[in-house]
Amino acid sequence: MDASIGPVERRRTFAIISHPDAGKTTLTEKLLLLGGAIQLAGEVKGKRDRRQTRSDWMNIERERGISVVTSVMTFEYGGTIFNLLDTPGHEDFSEDTYRTLTAVDSAVMVIDAAKGIEDRTRKLFEVCRLRDIPIVTFVNKLDRESRDPFDLLDEIEKTLALETAPMTWPIGRGRDFAGTYDIVNRTVRRLDLENEVTKVSGPEDPIIDTLTRPEAVALFREEMELIAGAANGFDRDAFREGHLTPVYFGSALRNFGVRDLIDAMAAYAPPPRPQQAESRLVEPDEAKMSGFVFKIQANMDPNHRDRIAFLRVCSGRLERGMKAKLVRTGKPIPLSSPQFFFAQDRLLADEAFAGDVVGIPNHGTLRIGDTLTEGENLVFRGVPSFAPEILRRIRLQDPMKAKKLKEALQQMAEEGVVQVFVPHDGSPAIVGVVGALQLDVLKERMQAEYSLPIDFETSRFSVCRWISSDDKLALETFIERHRGSMAADLDGAPVFMAPSAFELRYELDRAPAITASEIKDYQRRAAA
Repeated sequence: MDASIGPVERRRTFAIISHPDAGKTTLTEKLLLLGGAIQLAGEVKGKRDRRQTRSDWMNIERERGISVVTSVMTFEYGGTIFNLLDTPGHEDFSEDTYRTLTAVDSAVMVIDAAKGIEDRTRKLFEVCRLRDIPIVTFVNKLDRESRDPFDLLDEIEKTLALETAPMTWPIGRGRDFAGTYDIVNRTVRRLDLENEVTKVSGPEDPIIDTLTRPEAVALFREEMELIAGAANGFDRDAFREGHLTPVYFGSALRNFGVRDLIDAMAAYAPPPRPQQAESRLVEPDEAKMSGFVFKIQANMDPNHRDRIAFLRVCSGRLERGMKAKLVRTGKPIPLSSPQFFFAQDRLLADEAFAGDVVGIPNHGTLRIGDTLTEGENLVFRGVPSFAPEILRRIRLQDPMKAKKLKEALQQMAEEGVVQVFVPHDGSPAIVGVVGALQLDVLKERMQAEYSLPIDFETSRFSVCRWISSDDKLALETFIERHRGSMAADLDGAPVFMAPSAFELRYELDRAPAITASEIKDYQRRAAA
């Protein structure tokens, strides 16, 4: 890359989104392999002591083959610095994924070539659309039996209302899959020579006849004629505005097409974008450092009981040893050991620029949504909490450990693993989650990290909402009248709980001065 290009322009911060089992974790591993971050893809599965090469690091992830937390991985490829945020694929962890998507500038959407657009993919795409995040599409598993590529493009366009621009095209499919043709550059990448590309004159080049069966080659040429007449060409502006997605085909398991994808991210994906704060738009090339915390992760290293806040740098230059202002409290905090991550492997960050994601070790000082600056009172938007869909009481097997449970739950709530609601009537705390798998994670981590064996009991409540009012007296009256159904969240904000959605609506309809919300944004949390 041109040495005159500044550090911000060299950054690409992106997430990978997909339905479970589409191949996201495999693709992540192969991207890191290309970036030189690991020696041999897959080695982690055979050598458990090499934790630094694994993005799925929790026991429950290894046992179930899913990602349930966000891993952050920084690597360099071809002169470009990539910050890859590997999001949970399981829908029970959608809140964590949403917060992660506030910290990226682009996304890779992985689609199973046999299944096409699935529910989870559609939901994640809608989150990206809300934030105008540009998306590059990777159609995976071309070496298996798959659907017609034109059907897949058509499904993307109709289901997601997103124009497609095929950049590569498969030569053969399933057992006939022999490689891809680069439509823009007129090159062929062979399945058996993934690291090399061959320049060809076009789809009719005789070299292509040698790659697979004649019937597969004939079909490929017919498809290329259709593309020439009907497919969209790539438009960088339309892509960066979120209206068009370039599409690449490959097989992550075979490490095929991954190089085309990472080259595309370097060439087309946007560098760090301006970030909207409450008072103004913050440009990445501003001199003063600013950033926001989008994730807290505790005990990544169980031997050190650590607590890491993941900070997306939005502007300026973060330097090790500097002091930054925590806007929520107005107090300075020292950044004595900011860290870059590769899953569990860490490297001290002497400096970081807009677009970078750094880990800030702390002992409960930082929370999700916090803003750090070099003095300005900024609050970045868009790091919300969502009303849980499942409410449970915790049953502690050893009542003597009640104080330890309270502390552990507070840490888990600050980390975003669960939400904790403390009833006003003094009854035991209630935990709220989006999906049942979060309860499994909570139970495992309570045992593994705090030696607290717990179980769950059903609560008489099934739904809750944050409440507020411009009329202070009306709010106080509502809270007092419904004392047995009121609780406080982590920040002390009032939460109204009800046994059913019907009862929730009924009580709120009787109190027109009360506003109920399914989403709690950071501004309200900061003011609490």
